[in-house]
Amino acid sequence: MTGLSDDIRDLASDYVLGLMPEGEMRLFEELIQRDPELARHMGDLRDSLLPLDLSATPRDLSEGFAESTRALVQADVAEGPAAPGPASPAPQRPANITRPPTRRMTGLAAAALVGIAIGFGAGGLRPQPEPQVIAVLLDDQGVPQAVVEDYGNDTATVRFVAQIDVPADRSLQVWTLPTPEIGATSLGVLDRTAPTRLTFDDLPGPMAQQLYEVTLEPAGGSPTGRPTGPIIGKGYAAPQV
Repeated sequence: MTGLSDDIRDLASDYVLGLMPEGEMRLFEELIQRDPELARHMGDLRDSLLPLDLSATPRDLSEGFAESTRALVQADVAEGPAAPGPASPAPQRPANITRPPTRRMTGLAAAALVGIAIGFGAGGLRPQPEPQVIAVLLDDQGVPQAVVEDYGNDTATVRFVAQIDVPADRSLQVWTLPTPEIGATSLGVLDRTAPTRLTFDDLPGPMAQQLYEVTLEPAGGSPTGRPTGPIIGKGYAAPQV
């Protein structure tokens, strides 16, 4: 995928702002997991909104806010004016939001999400392979932290399912143990917990009960080429094919 369409960028904004319905969120999260370019865009978008989150002053909602907002959304969906009730003045949109909230999926955006949900990429309708193994990585309390899918073609994905704080001077690093002779091998270094596609050097095909883990390492990754930091989560592969 050489560039994100305006539709996908709009959907990314809806997702980050919390304006996307739950069903559409699940489809969009699948798209994020499968498209590295979109995953990077989502990380940049969250970073750009962080100063706004930190500077915003909490305020109580005015009386009738929910009713007037619902009228505004219904008007947007119908592409026509909606008359708010007399006690429900139309809410003022923030100056930096140029389109109504909760824009509905139409056209290319909907097609992209439906396509990815049934196993095709948004760029060029590329068939997506099935992972050969999946490993759920648990912390020392048995709580799931991440899921690794290994496709057996020098490619894997990692998706975090728990909130993990990564200090500015540290990185997350994903590892596997193909064989005792090869030893622990890095699959990739991450600076954030966004869904990420990992590519790595030639390794044997993944096997049942193969160990995978994520550790917290110095920025840029382990200086020794082996795990050195605390283990965030580890787990063993379960075959899928």
